[in-house]
Amino acid sequence: MLHLINTLTDNFFRLLNDDPVRPHIPHDQRIGTNKNIFVDHEDEMANAVTCVSYQSHIPEDEQNLFELAQDPNTAIFYTIWSYKAGRGRQLILDSVKYIKDNKPNIERFVTLSPKTDMARRFHLRNGAVIFRENRETINYEYLL
Repeated sequence: MLHLINTLTDNFFRLLNDDPVRPHIPHDQRIGTNKNIFVDHEDEMANAVTCVSYQSHIPEDEQNLFELAQDPNTAIFYTIWSYKAGRGRQLILDSVKYIKDNKPNIERFVTLSPKTDMARRFHLRNGAVIFRENRETINYEYLL
């Protein structure tokens, strides 16, 4: 089941402490205008978590990840982790469906991923293509 974290008091908010990709991003910076945190869960047990920023450009690094875009058209998935095998992929699919259903202005689904073999395998295996390789990151694009 898909859940959105919208407040600092959400029961699942504590899961941000487990972020292995971008633990240094302050938790309160991940919630607000043009941002979502999605959780795949069963009852109170989380299976996977992803954070998304909505932008009108595709950032090459974290410095441009949280600009307040007036007319965002791109969902930037900047971190994902799972507690159960296969649920990260399902969370991406469910999050994209939610975004398409609720944010019709969003036309592209792109990541801001670290340059790791694990990230490369995950995204390419799940249908993404390499959009751009940056100095410290890679943007993968899901053509869904």
